[in-house]
Amino acid sequence: MSEALTPSVGWGVLHLFCKLRPDTDGEAVVSALKAAASDAQQVVPFSVFGHKADLGIMALGEDLVRLRALQSALQAARLEVADSYLSLTEVSEYAKGMPPEHLEARLHPVLPPAGKRAICFYPMSKRRGDQDNWYTLDFESRKALMMDHGKSGRTFSGRIVQLITGSTGLDDYEWGVTLFGQRPDDLKDCVYTMRFDEASAKYAEFGRFYTGVIGDIDEVAALVGLV
Repeated sequence: MSEALTPSVGWGVLHLFCKLRPDTDGEAVVSALKAAASDAQQVVPFSVFGHKADLGIMALGEDLVRLRALQSALQAARLEVADSYLSLTEVSEYAKGMPPEHLEARLHPVLPPAGKRAICFYPMSKRRGDQDNWYTLDFESRKALMMDHGKSGRTFSGRIVQLITGSTGLDDYEWGVTLFGQRPDDLKDCVYTMRFDEASAKYAEFGRFYTGVIGDIDEVAALVGLV
């Protein structure tokens, strides 16, 4: 395998959204996922609702070359990658001073969280409009808005686990947001509630949403028709 490519802090995060083809080798797909899961990567497979994809895969690990090897193995099994997203785990600039265990959970999360089978992913950026431009605000103003936004998010403690990963310069948006919920309406309620915060209502732009149900590799493979 090629020399490792690792971030100086945190892990790489690769979301793949795949469609089955008539000639997809389901056995090879399952083998690729299990091989990655045993190779210092966390692999979160989920079946995707709707037409945009059949199978979703969230893979995390220190070495981005290994993440790419997983993608290659899935494509070699004739699984069509319909969409994807690359990002890195990170600690927000507004989170400095938080307890070390909170920062560690953001940089090196253990996924999926127990009891939360509903998953939603979407990318987002901060607006750079002529009137509403996040990046013309000073740091203290941005921090105050994000603290207020975080307060709304904490009302979903126990119902939602959120992982925000950074993708500025790596993909089309600036962050990837992955939500894990006990129920699908937990996801809906969280996103709806937080959109009323000024940091979101005035300054956020969202990409495509993908929603699914998490299981172990064999469960998801059966649900999407790989086996």
